[in-house]
Amino acid sequence: MDDRIFKTATRTILLEAESVAGLVKYINDDFVHTVETVFNSKGRFILSGVGKSAIVAQKIVATLNSTGTPSLFMHAADAIHGDLGMIQKEDVVMLLSKSGESPEIKVIIPLIKNFGNVLIGMGGNEKSFLATHCNFFLNTTVTKEACPNNLAPTSSTTVQMVMGDALAVCLMELGGFNGHDFARFHPGGNLGKRLYLKVKDLYTYNAKPAVLPSAGLREIIVEITKGRLGATAVITEKGAIAGIITDGDLRRMLEKSEKLENIKAENILTPHPKTINADDLAVKALDTLRTNDISQLLVIDQQQIYVGILHLHDLVKEGIV
Repeated sequence: MDDRIFKTATRTILLEAESVAGLVKYINDDFVHTVETVFNSKGRFILSGVGKSAIVAQKIVATLNSTGTPSLFMHAADAIHGDLGMIQKEDVVMLLSKSGESPEIKVIIPLIKNFGNVLIGMGGNEKSFLATHCNFFLNTTVTKEACPNNLAPTSSTTVQMVMGDALAVCLMELGGFNGHDFARFHPGGNLGKRLYLKVKDLYTYNAKPAVLPSAGLREIIVEITKGRLGATAVITEKGAIAGIITDGDLRRMLEKSEKLENIKAENILTPHPKTINADDLAVKALDTLRTNDISQLLVIDQQQIYVGILHLHDLVKEGIV
């Protein structure tokens, strides 16, 4: 490994980590008032900026929207060419700028003030035009950029994103935004599946192997192999679970027994197997499988009646794992 690469990467990470930690001292009354103002607003939260700050603003908008705070991005350069029209009376506006002195920022600040909207600034210069002309200022000053020339926005953009995350999380907690809300906004992809996919969405595609306690070895083997689930439930006449027999149980039995003709399911079953309710989330099933280091769960309904088997492969196929 080139020692210079190692040292540069390490220095960059440590510098940015130090900058992020330094944000703690800037969580002040202005931050609190910002959170309260946005939370109590009847309008949207509009974020704007230019250059790298504009990109950061877009990321913060995405985070806010996905966590329950309606937000829009407005590029500062486009704002003076018609996009100011997106700002409505009840909206709260936040401008991001490291220097707080960008020409575009200076132009739109008085325009927004004339609209009567609450204006929030986020930047790294508390004496800047932005800082002195907004209602609340979120200080994201950094001692040094990670760039070796102390020029390219690196540490400064990182702390802007972290400050945005702090805003979003505070607003989430004030609004009581929970996992079910998150699932409504993230129905697609593996993340969404972890939040809404239930056991009953998966096990019904599988076979439903089952034998009575009196079943012989031949019937047991047929049930285990036909569904390719590696197990069969052992159930009573009324459908209640008496136990489970896995292919591993069969192997262990064959290793120990010489006479096979009289072996019944009740002789080799494992009693009190792990079960999962059909209405439980699939991610709960995954946790149970991992905790107990097993590959199958017997699925039951609300009356504790056996309805099928969920296999670890079902969760892998859906991207839950």
